[in-house]
Amino acid sequence: MTGYRRLIAVATVLTAVMVMLGAYVRLTDAGLGCPDWPGCYGHPTPAHASEPIASAVASQGGEHGPVSMGKAWREMIHRYLGAVLGMLAIAIAVMAVRRRDELRQSPLLGVSLLAVVILQGLFGMWTVTLKLQPIVVTGHLIGGLLTLSMLVWLLQGQYRSARYIDAEEIAALAAPVRVGLALVVAQIILGGWTSTNYAALICPDFPTCQGSWWPEMAFGLGFEPLRELGRSGSGEMLPAAALTAIHLSHRLGALIVFGYLCWLGLRLLRLPEVARLGGLLLAALVLQVSLGIGNVLLGLPLPVAVAHTGGAALLLTLLLVLNFRAARASLQI
Repeated sequence: MTGYRRLIAVATVLTAVMVMLGAYVRLTDAGLGCPDWPGCYGHPTPAHASEPIASAVASQGGEHGPVSMGKAWREMIHRYLGAVLGMLAIAIAVMAVRRRDELRQSPLLGVSLLAVVILQGLFGMWTVTLKLQPIVVTGHLIGGLLTLSMLVWLLQGQYRSARYIDAEEIAALAAPVRVGLALVVAQIILGGWTSTNYAALICPDFPTCQGSWWPEMAFGLGFEPLRELGRSGSGEMLPAAALTAIHLSHRLGALIVFGYLCWLGLRLLRLPEVARLGGLLLAALVLQVSLGIGNVLLGLPLPVAVAHTGGAALLLTLLLVLNFRAARASLQI
């Protein structure tokens, strides 16, 4: 493995860990564990900020609120890992430019990765300074998965695969796998919006919601982009009907994605060179849907909810690999 490839692989694994850790921070309400940025109460670590944290805990009446030493550490560890990823992104961008002739690749993606990581750091700051505004927190999640996607694509480009025997059949999958990728991306955005608006438990039953197949919903209020957490754009408390609209949109999206990816996975199974990816796609799909249903029926247990975020990242990665292989097969025709 070359140094450049190894660097990308490490950054890819780190980004996947950060996506999961970000979900853990969000689901444990630790996003404001340190209410300033980039430090914690003006200090580099929560250990140095023990006095202001203790004061904040006392003022909120215990550790059940947004501030505690554990929440502060979770938030700061996520930031520390983000800083490490930033350094890796700088190294990848520099190597992509300096070794572009040796790598036989345009440095554009490597340099763009650095820009996205910088933007992701800004979203991390805005998440804190704008008090968990849903559009910002959702953007932060999207930025993390975009970073992961770029790294997966870069990593795929480091392997010189043999020519495909079924190149025409695999190339014919280009359009279907692009559609699958678009559907998964849209569903991830819906899932992020559901999570950042704390709408996951508004429907405690399945397959119905609140005992109804079509309960009262307020789509306009639910999908207002510029508003505070828990409030409408006009500043009023967000009604339950708005959260219901968000939740059911995610369920309906899951139904569409499930049907389409089942069809795509079965089609992949017919081609020996991508049959393994097809099997993995179907297995990841079933696991992801099961985790989503489990979140509802079990009351959003933390391990299941974090795993659901990981499942989304896995589906995204598999579809990116499929897109890459279909594109490469197209070049052989």
